[in-house]
Amino acid sequence: MDHGFKTVTHDVDFCVVGGGLSGLCAAVSAARHGAKVALMQERPMLGGNASSEVRMWVCGAHGKNNQETGLVEELMLENLYRNPSRNYSIWDGIMYEMAAYNDNITLLLNCSCTDCTMENGRIASVKGWQMTTQTWQVVKAKLFADCSGDSVLAPLTGARFRMGREAREEFGEDIAPEAADKKTMGMSCMIQAREENRPSTFIPPKWAHHYTKEDLPYRVPDMSGVGENFWYLELGGEFDSIGDTEWLRDELLRVAYGIWDFVKNDPEQKEKNKYWKLDWMGILPGKRESRRYIGDYIMTQNDVRAEGRFEDLVAYGGWSMDDHHPGGFRAPERPTIFHPAPSPYGIPYRSMYSADVENLMFAGRNISVTHTAMSSTRVMATCATIGQAVGTAAAIAVRENTTPRGVYERHLHELKQTLMEDDSYLPFNRRDIPALTKNARLECAAPDAENLRNGLDRPIGEDDNGATVALNDAISYVFDQPQAVSHVRIIFDSDLNRTTLPECEARRNRNMLHNRPLNWPDGYVPKTVTKSFRIEGVRADGTVDVLIDEHENHQRLYARDVSGEYTAVRLIPTETWGAEKCHLFSFDVR
Repeated sequence: MDHGFKTVTHDVDFCVVGGGLSGLCAAVSAARHGAKVALMQERPMLGGNASSEVRMWVCGAHGKNNQETGLVEELMLENLYRNPSRNYSIWDGIMYEMAAYNDNITLLLNCSCTDCTMENGRIASVKGWQMTTQTWQVVKAKLFADCSGDSVLAPLTGARFRMGREAREEFGEDIAPEAADKKTMGMSCMIQAREENRPSTFIPPKWAHHYTKEDLPYRVPDMSGVGENFWYLELGGEFDSIGDTEWLRDELLRVAYGIWDFVKNDPEQKEKNKYWKLDWMGILPGKRESRRYIGDYIMTQNDVRAEGRFEDLVAYGGWSMDDHHPGGFRAPERPTIFHPAPSPYGIPYRSMYSADVENLMFAGRNISVTHTAMSSTRVMATCATIGQAVGTAAAIAVRENTTPRGVYERHLHELKQTLMEDDSYLPFNRRDIPALTKNARLECAAPDAENLRNGLDRPIGEDDNGATVALNDAISYVFDQPQAVSHVRIIFDSDLNRTTLPECEARRNRNMLHNRPLNWPDGYVPKTVTKSFRIEGVRADGTVDVLIDEHENHQRLYARDVSGEYTAVRLIPTETWGAEKCHLFSFDVR
């Protein structure tokens, strides 16, 4: 019975359920490659655990030069450019803009997926309730991606999934428990605080828990800088991390207010924290783990340790296998064990689509992995790269009228090359160089200029894989005869080590902040990024066309269509955001 409520039906190529970073990247990547997309998100904003509702840092691969690129780096750089003070409302707007102002995306916010229709083992449509308009939104599509975190489409479709921890012997995982159980990592309500130039007091609500130092082994808050984000205020791993969310939220609030009471009123803490003030208290728990789908491949701890050198590697991780105690805040032990993991390691495409429902894909913490592998793959920058892979595969599947599995069987090389072309790094792989670039004569004063067409768009190990060019010097591709030129692609240096700098500077240029010390400096566009440059085309008669004249670039990937027949195309950098010279990793023409 619809009780007279309106129903709106959308007919698209690809429907994404869930608008966290993985769902956002899935929707945008598919849309940019020509698919018509509907993005159904139950919250009023995008970003999931990264949004202003939860406010968790976007973490990813550890180590030198391993920061994730592609769409997630585009978001980070846009935020550093437009939001140097790290205001969460502006950050929400930047994520919103990426989807809302793409003509190929229909964005359905405040819309909870409640049902789906199956036909011959495939999803035909999903149905969502949009509370702001009191409207049923029905989306018909060829392909669907569940990026909801909790895998809402699993019970609705009958797709197989796992929940909890596998037994050690099932996959030979030595960090798994001896016996399988239903325990997961918990969820957290975050806290943000601000240092002021005057002291303040705090009166806790009567229902808050009260803590002493003895109650907080391994969990005493440290307000001395911006490193504290209260992630360990965690509960739920010993309960149902979906069904028990509401009362767990209530308990998390009692814990969180109690911790802030300790920070402000404990005799040992009161004086040193007197200038710190509670700025924001999260009321929506950020989740770490619930349902995980079963795909054509289940990635394990052993795959992580072996660096994931899969043929179908389409994303990568590099966070430690960060296994939180299911007891969370109530456990007397350390809240987490960081089991070593190589960085980077590959994640296979076969773990991103259902083994049962042929047009169902998934991205985020719910992919086809064991609990132990998920303890690493779950972090948001990793999830974003998975989302970009899923969206790109969906666009290929739509164009080729095939299934997600069909992309694996027949279009895997194209999928990988398209991802690398879009600056989504795939370890242990090399990007194909366009024939026009490969066959041209390269003229440049920089001795390392040949790196610009080696197919490796970042430093790897001891190899820089870039070229350092003086400002106003030219990088030229010269052709034996006039060639039609239609596209230019450049990868500039965005300082992939900007979060591994000395502590103060790394925190300063982190994408977002948690606690904000007094007079904390703004973030900034990485100094290594090239801000101004020209692209010129040289005609057969020697005349020069200015194809691109850019004065405010702040992105790492710069790709534009151009048009004309030229005997040479040259890039002339004229200004950076602070570096003395231009450093870049690729310059392609096609």
